[in-house]
Amino acid sequence: MPADLIRPERTRLIRLGAGKLLYAMGFACLEEVTLANGRRADVMGIDSKGALAIVEIKSCLEDFAVDAKWQDYMPFCDQFYFAVDPDFPQEIIPEDVGLLIADGYGGAVLRAAPANPLAPARRKALTLHFARLAAFRLHGARNGVAAEAEIMFAG
Repeated sequence: MPADLIRPERTRLIRLGAGKLLYAMGFACLEEVTLANGRRADVMGIDSKGALAIVEIKSCLEDFAVDAKWQDYMPFCDQFYFAVDPDFPQEIIPEDVGLLIADGYGGAVLRAAPANPLAPARRKALTLHFARLAAFRLHGARNGVAAEAEIMFAG
């Protein structure tokens, strides 16, 4: 990516590419999913077998260096990935998580995320949470009340 991109634009492009990649891998995705611990996953996807993946977007080295919360996402997914742009120093990403490289056009899996199967009760709760959030967002978007729908969703 061009070095002169401001951080929000770089983040947007990585998120776009990561979403395209997850979609190509068979995941239905939502962005900005609030979890039971109060953390907000950048991208969360569910596949046809019910496996849940969370992708944490990192737009620059500073973004990664100040992030002490990423391990808080792991109890809420079967697979955890970092998504970075092609210029990111990939060697600093921990080996025990997945790694995606992404830009505005798409992405690639550089390292598959290790399987970390969720307990059945947590999977059921997260699947219901994901479905309700998607339905609230769709209803809100179709009826011009997206902001209100997001506020109404209590998880």
